[in-house]
Amino acid sequence: MSASATTRPAVRSRHFGIIGSIIGLLALTAAVLPHWVLPMIYPPPPVDKVIVDTGHRLKDRLIARAKGVEYQAPIQEKSAGAQLSSELAAGAIALGLFAIAFSVFSLIRREEKLLAGVSATLGIAAIAFEFSFFVIGALILIAIIYAVVHIFDWF
Repeated sequence: MSASATTRPAVRSRHFGIIGSIIGLLALTAAVLPHWVLPMIYPPPPVDKVIVDTGHRLKDRLIARAKGVEYQAPIQEKSAGAQLSSELAAGAIALGLFAIAFSVFSLIRREEKLLAGVSATLGIAAIAFEFSFFVIGALILIAIIYAVVHIFDWF
């Protein structure tokens, strides 16, 4: 036996870490696309159209309530951009969870910790990115409600 054969370090497997990192990168991409890229491809409707449509629905609802009839909201199909956005958001969370799972499998198999960390970080970042927009939306809604309550001095 030669001396070089016994002193060579063992090469660790990296399969789960690499797969998890790729899935985590896909998750992060799916999380970013709906918020920054899709509005360029499928622009949202103009604000004045949204306001007018909301006003008409509110008027119809008030008329139905005044007549004592149950309001039947018109069936609206989601636009292609809105449908793709919701699918990408769900896909980002699912892929983020898969990336975290592959990170755990990588650690269980005693693979390289760096790739396991990258996989977990990308998965967590994708999930956090998705939930951050939900939290920002909730905070904006709370601010609007607070402003309306303060203007009308209800409390």
